[in-house]
Amino acid sequence: MTEMLKGIAASDGVAVAKAYLLVQPDLTFETVSVTDTQAEEARLDAALEASQNELSLIRQKAVDTLGEEAAAVFDAHLMVLADPEMIGQIKETIRSKEVNAESALKEVTDMFVTLFENMEDNPYMQERAADIRDVAKRVLAHLLGVELPNPATISEESIVIAHDLTPSDTAQLDANYVKAFVTNIGGRTSHSAIMARTLEIAAVLGTNDITERVKNGDIVAVNGITGQVIINPTEDQIAEFKAAGETYAKQKAEWALLKDAETVTADGKHFELAANIGTPKDVEGVNNNGAEAVGLYRTEFLYMDSQDFPTEDEQYEAYKAVLEGMNGKPVVVRTMDIGGDKELPYFDLPKEMNPFLGFRALRISISETGNQMFRTQLRALLRASVHGQLRIMFPMVALLNEFRKAKGILEEEKANLKAEGIAVSDDIQVGIMIEIPAAAMLADQFAKEVDFFSIGTNDLIQYTMAADRMNEQVSYLYQPYNPSILRLVDRVVKAAHAEGKWAGMCGEMAGDQTAVPLLVGIGLDEFSMSATSVLRTRSLMKKLDTAKMQELAQRALTECATMEEVLELEKNILILTNSLNKKGVVEVCDCPTIIGSHLTFFFLFAFLKTNLLYAA
Repeated sequence: MTEMLKGIAASDGVAVAKAYLLVQPDLTFETVSVTDTQAEEARLDAALEASQNELSLIRQKAVDTLGEEAAAVFDAHLMVLADPEMIGQIKETIRSKEVNAESALKEVTDMFVTLFENMEDNPYMQERAADIRDVAKRVLAHLLGVELPNPATISEESIVIAHDLTPSDTAQLDANYVKAFVTNIGGRTSHSAIMARTLEIAAVLGTNDITERVKNGDIVAVNGITGQVIINPTEDQIAEFKAAGETYAKQKAEWALLKDAETVTADGKHFELAANIGTPKDVEGVNNNGAEAVGLYRTEFLYMDSQDFPTEDEQYEAYKAVLEGMNGKPVVVRTMDIGGDKELPYFDLPKEMNPFLGFRALRISISETGNQMFRTQLRALLRASVHGQLRIMFPMVALLNEFRKAKGILEEEKANLKAEGIAVSDDIQVGIMIEIPAAAMLADQFAKEVDFFSIGTNDLIQYTMAADRMNEQVSYLYQPYNPSILRLVDRVVKAAHAEGKWAGMCGEMAGDQTAVPLLVGIGLDEFSMSATSVLRTRSLMKKLDTAKMQELAQRALTECATMEEVLELEKNILILTNSLNKKGVVEVCDCPTIIGSHLTFFFLFAFLKTNLLYAA
């Protein structure tokens, strides 16, 4: 029987294939009294080692296919496996209660999970509960001799169906065979969604109960652009989805032709499209996708991939490689953003109730604790500056005095290097990342002293809405198009332009096809996104008229009170200006089932997104 479901459109693409249910194995066990506790501890050690080896391999595959940033989630898992306090408690439970390793593992990890889950005012610690649960499942499977499902073994075209996909599940998906995945839970900002977009695998999340409706081998049609899923579609529906897939493939081929094109709107206004990177190896993808700059180089991965603080020379070589690889194009390097969810095993930071709002990023760099580490990084950057067009950006700035102190340290190290006879470029722009509402509100004052702004919307939205984007219970509050967010962005851009400076954006919003028309209208100068989003954004911009987008932005800023009102306004204005093609939507996404009197937010989002992707 044919069934139609609607979920959250999490990653673009259209696919029709057989369902592959990713079923979790039975990990039940009995608590057994033991006399040889040393043998149980040895079993535990073996399971921990096997789990560590597995996760290390998965992490490396994630680095190779997804990049360092996406792979960073596995660092947290590996840290759990090596946590001496937790492992010590498991072994103590084995000894004191004389129980098998399985029982001790569950008792202790359940205790930690409950402890972290109850920290309702601390989203960071709540996320650690998920890490512990995921790792404990892997260790328990090894203790029981049970194999966990391995998506890497899929060897025919399939649609993966699951209650949820862990980061380790998603990292093992082979895009040659897995054409899409659909889950019961999750959203656009979940780890699996972000990974899917990097892998360019279609994904629809949050369908609630697809695992109860689908059997292995059922034909499933998935539209990751609209969030539409059909189980056992009719021949006509299969034909429609395949046609949509062909249209999407054709569109991607057309985007590829824009690799060396200038990014200009229909009326000739130029915008800079840049890409975000985590390692020097990512530069190849930046150039292959026609990006005009690196808008964000996340240098913390240099630290996270090292067993100790990277030396000045090691950092210099990495920065030099990126600058030379970009052949004179601008490279915005963010100084280390350590802390929060990015911990270093060799850098002992105090435990905090909420690390995301605590001692992290520039706060560490300009402190006595991190001063030498910061100076080492700045020296390496300054030495590398002669190899390209370097721009230095400080993260997590709340106060003007923080910027002044960091800039002062930079100037000191520049003077020191020159005194040592080492060449340094005198043409280095220095800016800040706007991710704290306080900095956005004082942008007019910052603009007098910085050379540029780059708006980090991922954190700016979270801090403005007081909502963790990874927490599904409050994910509805993560609203990039909320008028409050748009007003902050507009405030920052206007402040920069008033002082003759430029303003960019390096959060996910910069590559969001629904946000781009609004940001063009606001006057954002630079859009930095994942490299795979550059060409589609260039294609979209070529269809937009700047004056009309300015009208859209102005009305959104002054007339709209909700995100839904912004989206409705955008839809109407883009249709009126022929930036949307209704006919194209119907041909692409089976719109009679989507556009109607019962239009929900997600339907509207899908409608906008589809039109923006396929406008003629």
